[in-house]
Amino acid sequence: MKIRGGDADSVAEILALLDGAVAWLVSQGRTGQWGTEPWSGRPAAVARLRETARECVVRLAVDEEGRTVGACVLAEEAPDHAPAVAERELYVRWLLTDRSRKGAGIGAALVADAVEETRARGISLLRVDCYAGGDRALVEQYVRLGFTPTEAFELDRPEGPWPGQVLEIRL
Repeated sequence: MKIRGGDADSVAEILALLDGAVAWLVSQGRTGQWGTEPWSGRPAAVARLRETARECVVRLAVDEEGRTVGACVLAEEAPDHAPAVAERELYVRWLLTDRSRKGAGIGAALVADAVEETRARGISLLRVDCYAGGDRALVEQYVRLGFTPTEAFELDRPEGPWPGQVLEIRL
């Protein structure tokens, strides 16, 4: 596996990972995070991804056969729902892996790459947020990847409250 740069032309690869993640979450009975509908079937979500891919740093994990098996999208600006910080930061907007490759270290490799990108920019804070509902399994996964939980938050969504957690790595 290698990590390479991506861009707005990588949207189809990222959408495939998002759709795979939704299908996996649904198969696990975990619909609170992203619902049940594939991302590719939601025009507003696709438009948001296209815009984010144009404006942010896209890093792709590619296997030995050239298939994209993971993606990390980074921004120097946190999303509106994240508590502001009084310093420069790099913010993980999306961290996705091919669920059929679970346990292969793809997420860890992408986080290590994000840490290096953060250092290369002279920034000492890498943050991410994630779904904190259910059994908080995703929060615990980020902790295993080296992040420390900071602020919790809740978003009002049409389908009900969406609990979130901000986590960070200080360099």
